[in-house]
Amino acid sequence: MTTKIKPHEYALLEEIAQDSLVTQANLSKRLGIAVGSVNWYIKRLITRGWVKVSHLDRTRLQYDLTPEGMKVFTQRAMNYARDSLKVYDSLREKAKNLTADLKQSGVQRVYLNGDDQLMDILRLTCLEAGLEISDLPEDCVLEADGRGYRVRTK
Repeated sequence: MTTKIKPHEYALLEEIAQDSLVTQANLSKRLGIAVGSVNWYIKRLITRGWVKVSHLDRTRLQYDLTPEGMKVFTQRAMNYARDSLKVYDSLREKAKNLTADLKQSGVQRVYLNGDDQLMDILRLTCLEAGLEISDLPEDCVLEADGRGYRVRTK
């Protein structure tokens, strides 16, 4: 079962995991939220048993992730990685289907219109499929449409 965690809570866990001596003022600056909100979220994390606070002196606190907090933090990171791989796999499959269709239609050269991560996946797939990548938008132009790819012909 996945534990529900709000984005600000996860961001705080991440910052605390990186620097246990971070101040609430620094957390506020890094995360772009008010110090009062940072305080409220930290109290919530403590109540949930995810963060432990220790007094170093009268004015300094140290925040540490508890084993449960580390588990939640790691679980969220693993879920993100898993979901990212699913998106990548889906885009790769769409790119493979597109390049196979293009090759079967006799297309040998394509122009890739765009320069982002989606187009990087398509570029790799085109090269693997033996399609030549043109520097000029001639006959077959390929573009990303947010969830996959499309062919724009002249």
